[in-house]
Amino acid sequence: MSRSGELSLSHLRELYANGINLSQWLREYWGQADSDERIIELAYDLQAGTYVAAMDDPEFAARKHAYGAAIAAEIRQLGSVRSLLEAGVGEATTLSCIQSELPQGLPVFGFDLSWSRLNVARRWLSSLGQVADLCCASLSQVPADDHAFDVVLTSHTLEPNRGREDVLLRELYRVTGRYLILLEPGYELASAEARQRMDHHRYCRALPQTAKALGYKVLEHRLFDHSANPLNPTALTIIEKSADYADNPARWGCPVSRGVLRPIENTLYSPQSGLAYPVLQGIPCLRAAQGVIASHLG
Repeated sequence: MSRSGELSLSHLRELYANGINLSQWLREYWGQADSDERIIELAYDLQAGTYVAAMDDPEFAARKHAYGAAIAAEIRQLGSVRSLLEAGVGEATTLSCIQSELPQGLPVFGFDLSWSRLNVARRWLSSLGQVADLCCASLSQVPADDHAFDVVLTSHTLEPNRGREDVLLRELYRVTGRYLILLEPGYELASAEARQRMDHHRYCRALPQTAKALGYKVLEHRLFDHSANPLNPTALTIIEKSADYADNPARWGCPVSRGVLRPIENTLYSPQSGLAYPVLQGIPCLRAAQGVIASHLG
């Protein structure tokens, strides 16, 4: 395998099957300290299906349901919710547990970098009789207008993004209508052993400090009562956004222009940017790099 940047997926599958940490292996392969989107996408795409498969384990499922119920309780305490977005929804195992504890009919959205995980999520939610509007998108360029989603949620989504905490918080805050809820590694609240492990894996840190430095109002920051790994304790951070903005509709938009998308055959088209985005098996691919210049479409 050459060092040209071209990787064989079959080789990566073999590494994953042998228990190799793909994020770490890819960082070393490309000679970089932190994970970027290409590393995160490859590492997570190849493990698609493992989270849903784990739900067959009654003990794992019970922990996941307790985690989701606890998150839903935090959301309900914020008052009436008009829409919910999970950024980095993965296979929607967490979202499904949260959704089952919230009022039926609530508009629910989710996006992820990995199309394969979203495809698993779509089937998983359908098997439960749940509905969520899913799309493939980047954390650094959320395909939506400002203030589009009443409550925005992450669950260990920022985790592999050390070094980009400020950029990603800005973008998540931009599309938040009222509250941004982060369930991420509690680096500052963790033990020395846990911090050492987080440093090794290059997990995110200093989220509340970064939010405050950006001028955001941090309502709460504490260890969450439900955490799967004591060496990666989950911290709950709730950020409130001022309500002095226009009430924008909860919907996807062009990641470049942020404008309305028009469905044309098997694409979503942005008249503002002239870009068309493919819809693959019902899942819109709304990353800027996936847009095709098609100013005469339709």
